[in-house]
Amino acid sequence: MARRGYAWLLVALLWVVALLNYVDRQVIYALFPLLEKDFGLSGAQLGLLSTVFLWVYAFASPFGGYLADRFGRTRMILASLLVWSAVTWATGHAKTYGQLLATRALIGFSEAFYIPAALALIADHHSERTRSTATGLHQSGLYTGIVLGGVVGGWLGERYGWRMPFTILGAIGLAYFAVLLAGLRPARRSGGALPRLDFAGSFRELSALPGFWRLTAVFSIVGLANWLIYTWMPSYLYERFGMGLALAGFSATFYIQAASFAGILAGGLVADAWAVRHSRGRIRVQAAGLAAAAPFLFAVGSADSRPALLLGLILFGLGRGIYDSNAMPVLCQIAPPHLRSTGYGIFNLLSCVVGGLAAAGAGWLRSVLGLGAAFQIAAVLLLVGGWLLATTRITRERS
Repeated sequence: MARRGYAWLLVALLWVVALLNYVDRQVIYALFPLLEKDFGLSGAQLGLLSTVFLWVYAFASPFGGYLADRFGRTRMILASLLVWSAVTWATGHAKTYGQLLATRALIGFSEAFYIPAALALIADHHSERTRSTATGLHQSGLYTGIVLGGVVGGWLGERYGWRMPFTILGAIGLAYFAVLLAGLRPARRSGGALPRLDFAGSFRELSALPGFWRLTAVFSIVGLANWLIYTWMPSYLYERFGMGLALAGFSATFYIQAASFAGILAGGLVADAWAVRHSRGRIRVQAAGLAAAAPFLFAVGSADSRPALLLGLILFGLGRGIYDSNAMPVLCQIAPPHLRSTGYGIFNLLSCVVGGLAAAGAGWLRSVLGLGAAFQIAAVLLLVGGWLLATTRITRERS
C-alpha cells in the first residue's frame, strides 16, 4: 500500500516539474515584443531564439534518455531541473543578444533530459492497471505550462519588464529542486542487473524491436501537427477570422490544451481498464484518439464561423489528449525497462525535426494554398498515424 501511495505521490511531484519545464521554455514567446524593443532585434533574430532551443532540445533528447537508462532516472530528473532553472534565472540577467541565444541553447539541452526520464520513472512505479492514467496526469502539467507560459509571462512582462518572469521562474525551480531532492526515490526493479549497453548498442536493440519505428513514425506525425498549430494557429485565426492578436493567441492555445487535459484523463482511464483484459486495448485507444482528432483538425482548416472553429479545436484537443496519455505506456509494451528513456528520447528527436520542417514548410504553403490547407494535410497524416497504430503488433507490458 505504501508503495502504491508513493507511485501517485511521484506523479504529483513530477507534475510540478512538468509544468515548470514548459513554462520556462514557453515564457519567452510572450515577451518577444519587449525583447525586440530592448535589444533592437529583427524578426529573424527572434525566430532564431526559438529555433536554437528546438534544435538543441531535439538532438540532445536521445542522449538524455540514454543517460537516464544508464545512470538512473532520478539523477537525470534532478540534474535537469537544477540546470534549466539556473539558466532560466540567468536569462533574466542577459546583457546581449548572444547571451540570450546561449541561454536558449542551454535550456534546450538541459530540458531534453527531463521528459524521457520522468515518463519512464512513472512507468517503473505503475503497473498496467494505472500506467496510462499516471503518465496522462503528468502530461497535463505540460499542457498547463503552455498556457501559463503565455499568460503569466505576458502579465509579468507588461508590469515589471521582460527580466522579471525569468528571474522569478528560475528562483521557483531552484527552490523546488530541494523539494524534489527529498521526495524522489528510484524504482525497485526485479530480475537482477540491467544490461549496460553503450548508446549504439541501445539504438540497435531498440531498432530491432517489432513496432518501434512504427511508433516513432506516429509520434513524429503528431509532433508535425503540434508544431504546425503552435507556430501558425494564432496567425491563421488573426487572418481568417479577424481576431485581435491577444484573442488569437488565447484561442489558439486554451481550447486545445483544456480539451487535451480532459482527453488524457479519459484516455488514461479507458486504456488502463481495457489493457488489463486485452493486450491491444491500450494501442487501440491511442489509435482511436488520432482517428477522432483528424477530422476535426481538417474541419479547423475549412471552418467559416467561430463556433465551428472552436468546436474543431476542442474536439481535436480531446483526441490528441487520448493519444498522449498512452505514448509511453504503449512503448512499455515493446521495450524493456532499460531502453524506455532512450526510446522516448528518439521519439522526441524525430518529432521535433519533423515538426520544425513542417512549421517552416507551412510558411511557404501559406502563400500558395493558405494555412487552412496545411492543417488539412496534417489531419490526413493523423489518419495515417491512426492506421499505423491500429495495425502495429503489440504485446502486454514488459516488466
